[in-house]
Amino acid sequence: MANSTRLGQAQVYATLPAVDLDRARRFYSQTLGLEPVEDTSDGLTYELGQGSRFLLFASAGKASGDHTQIAFSTPDVAETVEELRSRGVQFEEYDLPGLKTVDGVADMDGRRSAWFHDSEGNLLGVTQPQ
Repeated sequence: MANSTRLGQAQVYATLPAVDLDRARRFYSQTLGLEPVEDTSDGLTYELGQGSRFLLFASAGKASGDHTQIAFSTPDVAETVEELRSRGVQFEEYDLPGLKTVDGVADMDGRRSAWFHDSEGNLLGVTQPQ
């Protein structure tokens, strides 16, 4: 079924809370190698491949970190995990029904994924489509 509303044609982007926006900026810059394209009163906007964007905004509330809040699609999860580990990122290990990681990477019917927390407690994922 085709999207028949204006929302079905809208571009979307994620918003991530940051208790300490300066600390978050340092993490995203120094650890992930990402720089904001905009720094406004709304927060820090990052632009990535194919027009995707996300916003880090100052928030008094804390991220739950209980679910993936943003996922980065990558052609090779193992290479991405290795690169991020060399920058100090610690990946989560899971051993749950239907989700088990080995050295931080889960293979879910051919789709490989890994997860880590940013400086603010947001759970971020890297995923390799089938």
